[in-house]
Amino acid sequence: MLRIKEAIVVEGRYDKNTLSQLVDTIIVETSGFGVFKNGEKLALFRRLAAERGLIILTDPDGAGFVIRNFLKGCIPPEQVKHAYVPDILGKERRKRTPGKEGKLGVEGMRPQILEQALRRAGATFLDENAPPVRQGRKITKADLVMLGLSGGEGSADRRERLMEQLKLPRHLSPNGMLEVLNALFSYEELTAQVQKLETGK
Repeated sequence: MLRIKEAIVVEGRYDKNTLSQLVDTIIVETSGFGVFKNGEKLALFRRLAAERGLIILTDPDGAGFVIRNFLKGCIPPEQVKHAYVPDILGKERRKRTPGKEGKLGVEGMRPQILEQALRRAGATFLDENAPPVRQGRKITKADLVMLGLSGGEGSADRRERLMEQLKLPRHLSPNGMLEVLNALFSYEELTAQVQKLETGK
C-alpha cells in the first residue's frame, strides 16, 4: 500500500475502489459531471487542496478532461497536481460494451500504471518513518460513537450541525465523514470542535 500525502480526486466509485487497493490516502469522487452543480463538494475539494494538496486523476476521455479543466479553474494551481493515465483501448470487466471513446478509464488501469501516473504527477509518497500528515491521534469509528456523532439517538442531527460548523458537506455518511475528518483534523482537534458545538463558543 502506497501512502500519499495529497488527497486524490477521481470521477466515480469504481475508480475509487480500484485506487483504494493501491494507495492509502483520502480519495474523493466528482460523481461525474455532478460536481458542476454541487457547491458543497467543490468546497470540500478546495479545503482538501489547501490542507494537503490535491491530485486530479480523471479518465483519459473527453468527459474526463472537461471535469479536469473545470476543477483546474476552481482551485489555486499551486495546490493541484495532475495525474494522467495513458490511452489504452478496451473495456472494463463490469461493462458489456466499451465507453464512447473505447478507452479504459481509471478503474481499468493496472496498479503499476496508476502508480506511475501518480509519480509523474509529483505525488508526495510517505515512507513508513515519515511523520503523519496531521499531528495527534487518528479518529476512529468508536470515537464518533463516543462523541455522539454516530449510532445514537440524535446523532444524525448532531453530525449535520457539526458538518455545518466545520463547513463540510452535511450529507456525508458516517464512513464518509470519518474519512474526511481524518484528512482534515486530529482526534484532539475534533474533540475541541464538538465541545464548541455543545457550548456554542
